[in-house]
Amino acid sequence: MFGDTIVDLGQDVSSNPDHDERHFFAEQTSRADRLNPSPSLDNSPQTADAHYHGHRDRLRARFRDGGESALADYEILELLLFRLIPRRDTKPIAKALIARFGTLAGVFGAPPALLQEVKGVGETVALDLKLIASVAQRMLKSELRGKQVLSSWSSVIDYCHAAMAYETTEQFRILFLDKRNVLIADEIQGRGTVDHTPVYPREVVKRALELSATAIILVHNHPSGDPTPSRADIDMTRTIIDTAKPLGITVHDHIIIGKDGHASLKGLRLI
Repeated sequence: MFGDTIVDLGQDVSSNPDHDERHFFAEQTSRADRLNPSPSLDNSPQTADAHYHGHRDRLRARFRDGGESALADYEILELLLFRLIPRRDTKPIAKALIARFGTLAGVFGAPPALLQEVKGVGETVALDLKLIASVAQRMLKSELRGKQVLSSWSSVIDYCHAAMAYETTEQFRILFLDKRNVLIADEIQGRGTVDHTPVYPREVVKRALELSATAIILVHNHPSGDPTPSRADIDMTRTIIDTAKPLGITVHDHIIIGKDGHASLKGLRLI
């Protein structure tokens, strides 16, 4: 939430490769074991492969024939993990990730350190999941390029939600628009703690002038999940509006993003 003059917007995994899930079955049996197989090798990689390969083929076939609607969320995640963790049963990992973070969006939005607290997820897979999340964000952002942002409002909300809803600390983001309300730049101007971010109204306006922007949209997130604006959020938005207006810069809206939705100060008639 916002504050006063400087505004306040209101299990470790070792880096040793042996702990990385992609090396789960990296240890090879001894030559003697390979030459003299015995029933004690029932848990060998070859046996494990036979255990889940048929399941993987069936899941791929369901996706091929029925698309994403044919699969539950954990199955979509499991299908993805097939490629990230090629030599391990990924169903328990996918289910554990959904159980921990609630939704697919929660999984992809989670910080790498928290992802690695789920058994079976090491640093490599955690970073791969974040890469996929970044690709999704870029796709959503690409929907805004070259378009009048005010006529693509749902795309704006989708992008901001994907980019900010699951951040564990507050961010203050600004979308800079030209005279046709086309996106010029999207910048994070401040990062804070779990419940506040420093914001400088003069810096907001200064950056808009540097970019020759004639309008801006303010966005910040509430890590608590509740997007309800605080009194300080409202007051500071009005301060930015009053600072920007004499310089020909319009503040179209201030959007607050939470895990469960968003709030628009303009939509709530607070500005």
